[in-house]
Amino acid sequence: MSTLSTQAAAKYNNNFLKEVEAMVEEGDWVKMCMQCGVCSGSCPTNFQAGWDHPPQELFMMIRAGKREEVLTSQSMWMCTSCYNCIVRCPRKLPITHIMHGLATYAHQLGLAPKNQPTRFFSKLFWNNCIHTGRVNELKLSMGLYFKDGFKQGIINGLAMKDVAFGLLKAKRLNPFEIFKGHGCKDQKGIHAMLKKAYEIEAQRKTMKA
Repeated sequence: MSTLSTQAAAKYNNNFLKEVEAMVEEGDWVKMCMQCGVCSGSCPTNFQAGWDHPPQELFMMIRAGKREEVLTSQSMWMCTSCYNCIVRCPRKLPITHIMHGLATYAHQLGLAPKNQPTRFFSKLFWNNCIHTGRVNELKLSMGLYFKDGFKQGIINGLAMKDVAFGLLKAKRLNPFEIFKGHGCKDQKGIHAMLKKAYEIEAQRKTMKA
C-alpha cells in the first residue's frame, strides 16, 4: 500500500459510526441512509438560520468520521418533531429520533453549541417541569424573556403585553401562579420515576461502553 493510501486509510479508519450506533438513539440506522435528500426537502426548518447540515449530510459526515463537526452542529437542534422526514423516507429511517439522539448525546458530552436557542429552551423547559411534574408557564416565559438580562427582559415583556392582556381577559393567565403551588399531586412519584429512568439510562450506557 502506498504512503498516500495508508494516510487515506488512517484518516477514515475511525470509530465514530460505531460510537453513534452504540450511544445515539436509533443510531444503528445511520448506515442505511442512501443520500436521496427527501428528508431535507421535507423539513419545515430547511433554509432557516442555524441549518448547518441537512440530515442526510450529517449521516454521511458520521460515516466519514467527522465527529467534532457533527456533534458541534446546530442542525439537530433545529428539529421540530414534525416527522415529515420519517413519513417520506424511502427506507423509513427514524430520522427524527436520530436527530434528537445526536442532540442529546452532544449535550451529554458538552459539545453542543452554547448559545443555541432550542437547546436553551429545552433545558429551561426540563428544569421547570421536573420539580413538580408540570410546567409553570409564567416561570417558563419569564425565563425566556430575561435570559439576556433584566433590561432586555423588560423590553421582551412589553413587546408581548397585548398577548398577555388577551390571556388575562380569557382567564388563561394567572399572574399569581408563580407564587402558588403548580404541580402534580404525587410529586414524590414523579421524582422516583425520574430517578429510575436515570438509573436505567446509566446502566444502558455502561453495557454499551
